[in-house]
Amino acid sequence: MRILFMNPNATQAMTDSILGVARAASPSGVEVEGWTNLDGPPAIEGPADGDAAVVGLLAGLSSAQAQRADAVVIACFDDTGLEQMRDKADCPVIGIGQASYAMAGLLGHRFSVVTSLPVSIPVIKENILALGHASRCASVRASGLPVLTIEEGGEQTRARLADEVSQAHQADGATAVILGCAGMAALYDDLKSRADVVLIEGIRASVCLSTSMLNYQAS
Repeated sequence: MRILFMNPNATQAMTDSILGVARAASPSGVEVEGWTNLDGPPAIEGPADGDAAVVGLLAGLSSAQAQRADAVVIACFDDTGLEQMRDKADCPVIGIGQASYAMAGLLGHRFSVVTSLPVSIPVIKENILALGHASRCASVRASGLPVLTIEEGGEQTRARLADEVSQAHQADGATAVILGCAGMAALYDDLKSRADVVLIEGIRASVCLSTSMLNYQAS
């Protein structure tokens, strides 16, 4: 079983970080590969960056990695190009945002999302509504941190994110908080140790759901 994580942005270090998390979370017998959209923006921050990434993402479906994949995961919390990718791909495609909302629903939680910049909030809210999860969403909160700052993962960044997670629980009434940026994946263990609420992270959620989906498809 082969899962391909496609990073819509051009930052290879983010792809490498995502792969480390995905491989650690994958069960035995699952091969995880990565692909970076070198024609995309360095980070996806808002709809303009997402739109700029779609052409390169779609072209990536003809890559050798994509041709070998049993499932594709869009490794951006905005689920960049999800519908277009599904229409063109020869295998199932899911997004890490989509996987996170589904996991929160399966666990029965009312969730909040903690993301990067305010420009990302409208995209995330539209996705939550389109995917049918709006009734379970308590809030979408911006940390004010750029994606690549989150990826660097310094102590000030972690403390800022931990504070937003706490506020989402205490002020917004969320019983689970979703980490709304692929750059937060490597910070999950640290943030979980500081959190007073259930944390859901999209790379791990997408591994869980895509492997289950492929097992079901093969049965």
